[in-house]
Amino acid sequence: MVNEEEMIVTPWEVRGKIDYEKLIREFGTQPLTDELMERMKKDFGDLHLQLRRRLFFSHRDFDLILDRFEKGQGFVLYTGRGPSGPVHIGHLVPWIFTKYLQEKFHTNLYFQMTDDEKFVIEDEMALDETTRWGYENALDLIALGFKPENTNIIFDVKDIGHLYDLALKVAKKVTYSTAKAVFGFQDSTNIGWIFWPAIQAVPCFIHAKLTGENVPVLIPAAIDQDPYWRITRDVAQKLGYHKPAQIHCRFVPGLGKGGKMSASEPETCIFTTDTPEQVKRKIWNAFTGGKPTVKEQRKTGGDPYICTVFQYFLYLFEEDDEKIAQLDEDCRTGGVVCGDCKALLTERVNRFLKDHQKKREDARKDVQKFYLKA
Repeated sequence: MVNEEEMIVTPWEVRGKIDYEKLIREFGTQPLTDELMERMKKDFGDLHLQLRRRLFFSHRDFDLILDRFEKGQGFVLYTGRGPSGPVHIGHLVPWIFTKYLQEKFHTNLYFQMTDDEKFVIEDEMALDETTRWGYENALDLIALGFKPENTNIIFDVKDIGHLYDLALKVAKKVTYSTAKAVFGFQDSTNIGWIFWPAIQAVPCFIHAKLTGENVPVLIPAAIDQDPYWRITRDVAQKLGYHKPAQIHCRFVPGLGKGGKMSASEPETCIFTTDTPEQVKRKIWNAFTGGKPTVKEQRKTGGDPYICTVFQYFLYLFEEDDEKIAQLDEDCRTGGVVCGDCKALLTERVNRFLKDHQKKREDARKDVQKFYLKA
């Protein structure tokens, strides 16, 4: 019998009750400390709400990236997306933070669309389908306000000619036993999937190949992707490159009870292409920390930190820390009930999506400007 509370975190599956302190210990990462937060505040002048509210919580060598920034030394950013379907709000979280870092660090971004990965690991997906989703997902990235002059979108299939030599060099340094231990490959795993981590390593080094400037990358991403960078860090210096640094975020919850937002459960996630009616239905059916009746909640209050609606205010839709603190208190004391919060979140999300969807359509005429500049 499957234990629904058992924590499973891999690059392809996240389920159960997530213990982030345990993940730090098991993955061997470092917590994002108050000292690092103070350094960022000093360097940047302000802190993004995802830092202030500890959505980003873990790192590898982020302190070394700050060292380079404070010395005026260069580095670049790298993150990506596995395009197997439409983008939902959970996908946008690290992208929004990446844009913040790009603006603060004044640096380039390499964004990898892993259409090849989704083809080799998803039994039911055709290659032209993952390629099409890569293009559609790129529109969501561009809609967030990234600029073509310092943003390169890598489409693995289209750009394989620029990636393959580096992928071969990585693959030659990684044994099957190492890959099997890190990723849990089985005898039934197809060989495309086994080779693919070498391709995901390439954007860590591609800036050096294209420009001759050998600098490290910083990767903002959810912590489930960390195993890829563990392998990459093992081989980077053997190939003459810097180890990639990372900064990890928590999983944005779905609107159901437990688990991260996942496109495999469409009624518990909000897609960037959802209509106002779809958004309203999903939010009004969301799992909350409220009581069975309004009367009981007015009397004893609710629990905002198990409430998915509150999480969306916390991580995305309320910038003002004082308003977040007030909403927390009002929930706990019965000053607001779930219907109040759901109505407000519905309005906030639909306002955001109305603007995002317009920018997303406008991006269709500009997407080629973001292609890899090689």
